[in-house]
Amino acid sequence: MADNYNFSLSHLPDRPAKPRANGVTMVMDKGISLRQAEDMIASSSDYIDFVKLGFGTSIVSKDVKEKIKLYKNANLKVYVGGTLLEAFLIREKFEDYMRYISDLGCDAAEVSDGSIELDHDKKCSYISRLAKDFTVLSEVGSKEEGVIIHPARWIKMMQSELEAGAFKVIAEARESGTVGIFHKNGSAHTMLISRIVNKVKIENIIWETPQKSQQVYFLKLFGANVNVGNIGVDDVIPLETLRLGLRGDTFFTFLPEEMKHELK
Repeated sequence: MADNYNFSLSHLPDRPAKPRANGVTMVMDKGISLRQAEDMIASSSDYIDFVKLGFGTSIVSKDVKEKIKLYKNANLKVYVGGTLLEAFLIREKFEDYMRYISDLGCDAAEVSDGSIELDHDKKCSYISRLAKDFTVLSEVGSKEEGVIIHPARWIKMMQSELEAGAFKVIAEARESGTVGIFHKNGSAHTMLISRIVNKVKIENIIWETPQKSQQVYFLKLFGANVNVGNIGVDDVIPLETLRLGLRGDTFFTFLPEEMKHELK
């Protein structure tokens, strides 16, 4: 990745080139225009791995097929939000959902149950079915504020969904960053996160971190190549500077000890 930078600055963390298994960035597109998508690709595509067409926006946004084609031509994997799958499931329209995302040209899919109650074995069967044709990301955690899932259940669901064929599991926080792995004030559920990573490999998890403070928390905790998601379209380059220690919040995080001193 250093070959893409405008100056070869020493002591920057190594960032793997695409296709990446670690250091993944998932961006949420909430309905941006074709022109905005082109601008994002021009400025940020080297630093993006997945684009999620958030919640049900793909149903109402214009030029969705053309936008997905742009993303795929830029080597970005694209999928529609898991909430839309849930909207199809509650209407008993899973086969229609499969046809819909295939017709759009998506090459990835998200399976979630944050808005509906879904038997977990059934959820895993959907993951297995979709994994035959798509790169599957499965999401664990409720979208409802105040809903507490025991850490042992988080772990069991994540493990089962990876075994069912998910490429990675997503730790739920919503686009607000106030549920799931975070408290309603946006601070991290530290005990939950610690318990999860004791049982699930860190490289298999994407943490939803829409707020800058949350991105900083995970970068300091797990390093420059932690997988994060629900990143805003305008926040991709700022996130990359956080990953490299080129922003005040992580300035000293990745420097060797002998450089962590005040200049005289």
